Amino acid sequence: MPRYYAIVPAAGSGARFGAEKPKQYLSLLGRPLIYHTLAALVASPEIERVWVVLSPDDRWWSRYDWSDLGAKLETLRCGGATRADSVGNGLQAAAMVAADDDWVLVHDAARPCLSDEMLARLFHELADDPVGGLLAVPVADTLKRADAEQRVAATASRDGLWQAQTPQMFRYGRLSEALEKCRAVTDEAGAIEALGLKPKLVGGDATNLKVTYPADLALAAMILRGRK
Repeated sequence: MPRYYAIVPAAGSGARFGAEKPKQYLSLLGRPLIYHTLAALVASPEIERVWVVLSPDDRWWSRYDWSDLGAKLETLRCGGATRADSVGNGLQAAAMVAADDDWVLVHDAARPCLSDEMLARLFHELADDPVGGLLAVPVADTLKRADAEQRVAATASRDGLWQAQTPQMFRYGRLSEALEKCRAVTDEAGAIEALGLKPKLVGGDATNLKVTYPADLALAAMILRGRK
């Protein structure tokens, strides 16, 4: 039976957030934001190990106590300049334990509201899928294309458009191959697509938001409080 592993790339600086520290370490309900992200993964009985990929010069991680997340969590200080680099390096470090047919879930460090239900849906719908896939939600808002003066140049059709989320879940061997061949992508599904394959879209939830701007942090706190 294939096993399940998770990789959380966390080597970014979170420049768009505009904070003095990387956004994954900003406080969310008294804990670093990334704590909630990792807690959701280590709590899953299906996932055997969770690797968090840090920048080699990360000076924030050691300032916090992560011990209550348990033995599943391992840190890798091999983060790269891009997300694809960090995930690729994490996959190489995982080679000693992961087999080609094992599943790897890649999840954003700044996506702290992942729920048990979302994970269960992902596992169920991709269990026998030949390619793998990702959580995503259909685009609901009208889309506008801007010109150089930030005026509306066109209205884009939203038919068939989905907003990608994470986790994105693929077989270890195939994901390793995809990222070796194509690093110029913004998510793992893009690398799989570059192989000519079609990842499956698994219905996600709007509460699985990615914290990008300060208002997102307040919204994440509201979501997590509501679940408790």
